[in-house]
Amino acid sequence: MQRIQHDEGDRTHEPAESSPFAPQTPQEVEEMLSAIGAESVEELFDVPEAVAFDGDFDIDAKSEFEVVTEIEELLGRNADRTEFLGRGHYDHYVPSVVDYLSLRSEFLTSYTQYQPETSQGFLQALFEFQSMIVELTGLPVANCSMYDAATALGEAATLAARVRDTSGSRVLVPETIRSERRSVLENYTEGAELTVGTYPLVDGNVDLDALTELFDDDIVMVYAESPTARGAIEERLPSIATLADDHEAAFCLGSDPVALALLQEPAAVGADIVIGDASVLGLSASYGMGLGLFAVKQAYLRQVPGRLVGTSKTADGRRAYTLTLQTREQHIRKERATSNICTNQAWVALRTAIHIASLGASGLSALAEECVTTAAEAAARLDDVDGISAPVDDRHHFREFVARTNRPATEVVSELAEEGFLVHEVGEFEIQVCVTETNSGDLDDLVAAVREVLG
Repeated sequence: MQRIQHDEGDRTHEPAESSPFAPQTPQEVEEMLSAIGAESVEELFDVPEAVAFDGDFDIDAKSEFEVVTEIEELLGRNADRTEFLGRGHYDHYVPSVVDYLSLRSEFLTSYTQYQPETSQGFLQALFEFQSMIVELTGLPVANCSMYDAATALGEAATLAARVRDTSGSRVLVPETIRSERRSVLENYTEGAELTVGTYPLVDGNVDLDALTELFDDDIVMVYAESPTARGAIEERLPSIATLADDHEAAFCLGSDPVALALLQEPAAVGADIVIGDASVLGLSASYGMGLGLFAVKQAYLRQVPGRLVGTSKTADGRRAYTLTLQTREQHIRKERATSNICTNQAWVALRTAIHIASLGASGLSALAEECVTTAAEAAARLDDVDGISAPVDDRHHFREFVARTNRPATEVVSELAEEGFLVHEVGEFEIQVCVTETNSGDLDDLVAAVREVLG
């Protein structure tokens, strides 16, 4: 057995058997256990007997080739389905350069960029990500990402409550908000002694009269989306912003980088905060992991959650990047922090930045325009099929739209799945269809399947 020679004297110790990474020797472990009155290390952990490791995994040893073959056979049992699913998870083609660069070891194995002297490349990439979000939103401050859009929305609500000049405790969101976003928002607001209320939509857009009726001085923030959860472009954003401003409430807009490349800048329509999921670029649809974007107007700079990357200068005058404007309370005295989030999705933000840079301004705009034209084409073709009308909402749509069927949506969705196509059920007689460049080539087959199911 290997023996370790310590610097002090000629004392030698055998390394601890439990782990090659444990720095303590068996003698030191015994001394620590004696000091706290424990018989063994295992005594420090309460592991149920049913799941405790007894020294045998009871798994037959196999070669790598055998394991790969077995996994391929297992995956081969999956049903072959073409997805026309959306509602927050969108599949855009990810250029190979995104994998090639982001999988470099200096990015993939990087820890938090606390030490700028060893993280300049990654810090610059995150600075570029922030700059891209600033350019797309028109707001002057963006952080270098949040966990996901739902977390960003929760942070927006608590930020609004902190900065509002007068007292208030209500946050208003559209009645069509996706369930996961509302769930996370309610977790945030409960701890901050805020409540969440909803306002209705009419024909796919905000019912401005109903929203006006709901508004009073108790509202701290109103949240709207464009595109909406039903895929419609919201046309009444300036009016919502005016209504919020008249009641000294914050206006938060939810969107994403592809949509923002085509739509009017959120700053131009009066948004105070912009949140959304930036992983629509850089990641294939994963139905789980996301990347929250968070941008605000200048007045909220000191209230921004998460991390900000800024520029500075070295002693010899060269440009340098560093984490900046973040109080230590976010790490050590959380009861005094503006936010308890002190991390981000740095690697995913890196992938998004690479994807945006590879597309360039014209490529990003072209992709956004395609999201409008393909959705319109798909809706028109489905509308020609007997038994279905699309879109339900008489609006411009982005990527996705809702269609009404003459049969219960549960049956339609189930039978389409049997035909090899997946769509969302969003109402008793409503389905939602999402089309991007990755599945538009299967539109003919989808239309044929819908005709077969509804025929």
